[in-house]
Amino acid sequence: MRLVIQRVEKTSVFVNNRLISSIGSGLLVFLGIEKGDTTADADRMLEKTIHLRIFEDRDRKMNLSLMDVAGGMLVISQFTLLADCRKGRRPSFTDAEDPTAARDLYEYFIRRAAQRVACVAAGEFQAMMKVEIVNDGPVTLLLDSKNIF
Repeated sequence: MRLVIQRVEKTSVFVNNRLISSIGSGLLVFLGIEKGDTTADADRMLEKTIHLRIFEDRDRKMNLSLMDVAGGMLVISQFTLLADCRKGRRPSFTDAEDPTAARDLYEYFIRRAAQRVACVAAGEFQAMMKVEIVNDGPVTLLLDSKNIF
């Protein structure tokens, strides 16, 4: 499971030029599901995400988590995070989970997030989306359930 996490002032997602969800201050999470990922991976990555101390405290130090600041979370499915670009010029997506299993784990991640975070929004699985982002910082982090980075 791979995540790209961005601290945002606000973010919105559109499908066919229609706003489907948005949040104010919080985290935008691009979520890639890899073959073999489990609910345990999703739980671990969610806990890591919501407790990352990447929001500024009164001294402008990154010392507060999403839970501390009561921010929102927008989760976008993004299989391209599993792209293998080591050979040739066309990315290979053989490590990405098949869509049915990926959808189940994506929806599980969102349900679990909604149990922990006050405001959770989501993109539309397998849709072509336009994501508007006002990145705060900018702060962008990478997480991988296999601790590759």
